[in-house]
Amino acid sequence: MSRQNLLNKMQRRDLESLTFEDFDDKYVRHAFITKVFGIIAVQLLITFGIIFAFVYVDAIQDFVDERPWLMWVALGCIVAIMIPIACCEGVRRSFPLNFILLILFTLAESFLLGCIAIRYSPDTVLYSLGITTLVVLVLTVFAMQTAIDFTACGAILLVGSIILLIIGLVAIFVPSRTLLIVYCSLGILIFSFYLIFDIQMMLGGQHRYAISPEDYIFAALSIYIDIVTIFMYILSLMGLVDS
Repeated sequence: MSRQNLLNKMQRRDLESLTFEDFDDKYVRHAFITKVFGIIAVQLLITFGIIFAFVYVDAIQDFVDERPWLMWVALGCIVAIMIPIACCEGVRRSFPLNFILLILFTLAESFLLGCIAIRYSPDTVLYSLGITTLVVLVLTVFAMQTAIDFTACGAILLVGSIILLIIGLVAIFVPSRTLLIVYCSLGILIFSFYLIFDIQMMLGGQHRYAISPEDYIFAALSIYIDIVTIFMYILSLMGLVDS
């Protein structure tokens, strides 16, 4: 039997073993992944567009400087919106309420990041954005290609988050540039693993845990938060290096 005939036979055997249910699952998961990445792309365009407006438009900077309480309003909106999306299955699956909440969350988060970004030079913000883009692209490719199942490492990520929180609290009361550098570096590392974790949760397949295709808003929100948090830590680290 020739090599080509053998390959054809193997392909026919694979097709025979593929049920309609398997095909539907793969089709639904592919559509789910496409939808999530599309939502994230729109979120990031809005976010970084607002950040650039804050950094380069003096009128916006003056407006924010005169009203520092707006940062706390934005933070309150972020928490108030994130809780129902994360905790209430009916809310995050209810259209168009889920999209409305996601848009409001994105705008509030973008406003908060803009308020933070104006405290740094435009060059620092641009460099941080470029580094974040490169890091996210590399981690996304790695998460989609690696055989390592990071969805089984949730407990480790939780411990890492607790350690990060403790270091952050210590840094508040013990001002130290070295400690802040360690804190930002650890934050970048932990949320890089969170990004891989959330991407693999979205991919499903052979991974231990997966997000339901109905929870596309929750999946997009999780990955979006990972990306903007990585950006925030990189921006803080770049600011410490430049100072």
